Amino acid sequence: MINIQQIKQRFGIIGNSEALNRAIDVAVQVAPTDLSVLITGESGTGKEVFPQIIHQHSARKHGTYVAVNCGAIPEGTIDSELFGHEKGAFTGAYSDRKGYFEEANEGTIFLDEIGELPLATQVRLLRVLETGEFMRVGSSRIQKTNVRVVAATNVNLEKAIKEGKFREDLFYRLNSVPIKIPPLRERVEDIYLLFRKFASDFADRYRMPAVKLDSGAREILERYRWPGNIRQLKNITEQISIIEQERVLTAGDLEKYLPFHSGDNLPALVGNNENHLGGADFANEREILYKVLFDMKRDMNDLKKLVLEILQHGSEVNLKDENAEIIQNLYHDAAQDLSNARLIKNGPVVSFKGHPQNDPSRQHPEHHNIEDTEEFVEESLSLEEKEVELIKKALEKHGGRRKQAAKELGISERTLYRKIKEHNIEG
Repeated sequence: MINIQQIKQRFGIIGNSEALNRAIDVAVQVAPTDLSVLITGESGTGKEVFPQIIHQHSARKHGTYVAVNCGAIPEGTIDSELFGHEKGAFTGAYSDRKGYFEEANEGTIFLDEIGELPLATQVRLLRVLETGEFMRVGSSRIQKTNVRVVAATNVNLEKAIKEGKFREDLFYRLNSVPIKIPPLRERVEDIYLLFRKFASDFADRYRMPAVKLDSGAREILERYRWPGNIRQLKNITEQISIIEQERVLTAGDLEKYLPFHSGDNLPALVGNNENHLGGADFANEREILYKVLFDMKRDMNDLKKLVLEILQHGSEVNLKDENAEIIQNLYHDAAQDLSNARLIKNGPVVSFKGHPQNDPSRQHPEHHNIEDTEEFVEESLSLEEKEVELIKKALEKHGGRRKQAAKELGISERTLYRKIKEHNIEG
């Protein structure tokens, strides 16, 4: 019978969440076997404790336990570190040296950050896992080792396989028994327990009263998403213990130490929650508002560009395809009839069928049975006429000064001269 509470006390694990207990239970059950174990979880979740649990509950507990951080070893020396080298194998190899796999014979080797291993080293590791054989760097002599391998990573190895950064056969060999360590945001009931433990430890270390939280600060603590997980919580607790003069913290005191991340101060959502706004995962209402505002700004910029193009090129402007989409976004009620664009002698013109302002059935609900007919706004929609009208108004406003009029219209003075001549505008 597994006593999980005793294991937690022995290895300093704080928390009672179901996912954490499940991970401990799997580690203890797989320990007596020699199966390879792959531990996954975000950075700072405490993955390094679980290989020790596996080693101490296995038949190898009296053998050597070696922990290796694969990400901290330079690519040029990692083969030598793991498998050893012969004297003279490379510059600086002044004597024979045992590698970690040789040192850990009959014991357990923990390969942390396994996703950082170079591809060439992954081939060597796969051979050790399958046959127990390896060769030192610079040697042709095959050696044997009997080692239990436990690996850990915060990298998505399946994604790394697709990108060609990790060998698929090695992944399946390491992943004989997977153990997933839950992030702190999925262990909400454990956050305050961890804070109290860290606060007590730092109080003893620095010989001062332990910091405490009022109800508002505790709520903020448990709502924060903790991207750095337990490591981040421990560091912030230490900062507060040293810096704050008051021993009871309010929500405002605590917030000063929590770096902002999108959605961090919202309740943590567990699981794969999808948003229906275009498939985007909006963290809060503010992001939704930002999206609406940005869409409006984009539409206005598109409209400005279209008007400027009309002023500069007149009837040559094409109101189909991309430009039609701009108008479609601005007139949703008439969007279905944009395909009915008409061409008159002075250029293209867009007519709208049943626009709210001209639709009798919309102005008078009781007339909803009246058949909708196509209407044309009496006001001229000729681009050429609008262009002439705008130019005349600008010239009149600036007393015939063409330089100021061109600036007002947003076109060059040279273009204005050409338009005046083209349309035979007086004054």
